Amino acid sequence: MEPSVLKERLVARAVEEGFSKAGICAPDAVPEAAGRLRAFLAAGRHGQMGWMAEREGWRGSAAALWPEARSVIMLAEVYTPEVDPLAVLGQRDRAAISVYAQGKDYHDLVKRRLKRLGRWLLDQAGGEIKVFVDTAPVMEKPLAQAAGLGWQGKHTNLLSRDLGSWFFLGALFTTLDLPKDAAEVSHCGSCRACLDICPTGAFPAPYQLDARRCISYLTIEHKGPVDPDLRALMGNRIYGCDDCLAVCPWNKFAQVARDVGYQPRVGAPELAELAALDDTAFRARFAGSPIKRIGRDRFVRNVLYAIGNSADPRLVPVAAALVQDSDPTVAEAAAWAMDRLSAV
Repeated sequence: MEPSVLKERLVARAVEEGFSKAGICAPDAVPEAAGRLRAFLAAGRHGQMGWMAEREGWRGSAAALWPEARSVIMLAEVYTPEVDPLAVLGQRDRAAISVYAQGKDYHDLVKRRLKRLGRWLLDQAGGEIKVFVDTAPVMEKPLAQAAGLGWQGKHTNLLSRDLGSWFFLGALFTTLDLPKDAAEVSHCGSCRACLDICPTGAFPAPYQLDARRCISYLTIEHKGPVDPDLRALMGNRIYGCDDCLAVCPWNKFAQVARDVGYQPRVGAPELAELAALDDTAFRARFAGSPIKRIGRDRFVRNVLYAIGNSADPRLVPVAAALVQDSDPTVAEAAAWAMDRLSAV
């Protein structure tokens, strides 16, 4: 089969499988990525994410990760919310959970689709493949820009003129040499809405992120107590943060999520309810959700920070019940929350 015909059929098949967009680039299409990653790590902006440095060589170069690969097929899958994700920020007795974590775990949904697409490609043209969904040292966003899916905005996330901000990325590496797409360029212009809305000032400059101040990092990746000055800025965000995505003007072109698995199962539960979860109840409540990976202790720590920021004296007994928690970080967060609420 002619490579151009194979590519055309591949893109059509990707859409049939549920992906919103597909593009192809060379494994070495982003030579500047390694230097950017090196500078990011040297500045310490990765915080406690030591795994980024441990596999720096592979992460900085897709060609180094799998030298036999000749093409990287990048896939986008939308999970656009049906309601404004910023609305819950005004409900201070409830938890704000990032849109992507309110449905089923996207790792499972996207990887299942990627594997089906990969098997189809093997049947059609042979070769070898590897699939990746955010669990391997692959710099998906630069590769997706090189494949023409979108561009990294000033908030460093990928956005698209026809998809908006709300989409996951998957990568299918293949030894087949397929026709490549033209890279996308930035269409942010003078807009800085994503920079200005960040509650913690996590963007030192446009197109730069200091993860150590990012609420998504603090609530998901950071272990132990969070700096008290940052806690006060987290509001009721207990898992991730959508602010910089939600304000992007390109979302007026966002597509509706196609997979029912992305429909919210979690919503905006009451903080008091979440604070009462023990380990068993936490695991049962968030089975099949990406939230489960951070564990009960880190999750309840985040809930207690939200309680401390709630200015709701009705939540004092909820915090008081956890000041003797077996996890010292949870106990300290409970004491902090009580101190904050006592000043209301």
